[in-house]
Amino acid sequence: MSSLDDSGVLRRAKALAPRPVKRAVGAGVRLGGAATAALRPGPDLLVVGAKRSGTTFLWSALLAHPQVMPMLPAAQHIKSPHWFTRHQGMPEAWYRGHFPTVAARERHRARHGGAFTVEADPLYLWDPRVAERARHAVPDARVVVLLRDPVARAHSHYRERVKAGVERLDFLAALDAEDARLAGEPERMADARYYARAWDWYSYRARGEYAPQVRRWQETFGSEQVLVLRSEDLYADPAATLARVQSFAGLDVHAPTSTRRNAVPGADLPPAAQERLREHFAPHTHELARLLGTGEWW
Repeated sequence: MSSLDDSGVLRRAKALAPRPVKRAVGAGVRLGGAATAALRPGPDLLVVGAKRSGTTFLWSALLAHPQVMPMLPAAQHIKSPHWFTRHQGMPEAWYRGHFPTVAARERHRARHGGAFTVEADPLYLWDPRVAERARHAVPDARVVVLLRDPVARAHSHYRERVKAGVERLDFLAALDAEDARLAGEPERMADARYYARAWDWYSYRARGEYAPQVRRWQETFGSEQVLVLRSEDLYADPAATLARVQSFAGLDVHAPTSTRRNAVPGADLPPAAQERLREHFAPHTHELARLLGTGEWW
């Protein structure tokens, strides 16, 4: 039976298993992983966002690479344990328990010529606490930042929140309410264990002010460890963009097999909102271009 067939069998078995069994198996894996944390290096590559910019697409394409190993347990298809954001109360051993051991990596390397792990979380770029936390835990990791046209990103983010059932305002009203919704969140984030739900959910406009977010990761990890890409390039030419990421990460270049993921259908962006956002973002995109030494991207 091929590995693909094995994966299908695992997924079907997982779907049919009773919930208490799933919880027990997951808890057992976590305990075993934490107990052997010293033998488990963290991720080699962090895909940190921005939200609604292709993080899931890129993660799934990388996971299809034969040299990339999944997080544990593999059947759960974990993109991130969210330790740097939602689960700071858990010990670092819990975080490292999600990754393969050195011995498992060596076996994988012998079969495939390489052994890499990838973690992807679109909140990592936006949460100002994460870059420094990540540097302490995985200082040698390389970092990929995907940035989408901030106007389109804001509307896609809004549509996702509507679909999730947590946004009942229309788009213009949500933009008007944003400052009040986010007020006080940076101060509350002084508590290392605080998950800033409003900061994550309702940051439609602020999250597209990219330059300070990118600068924070560049200054924390060093510019040579941070690759900044446009989402539009990933969507237009996945093979070429993925090849850049693979080369940056140290992977052999391998043609992608993944298709675009996580799209949220919805109505077109209202012209009034588009004009308003384009005007708001103009100085921010100009600052980003200066930071990266590029022309204007959008």
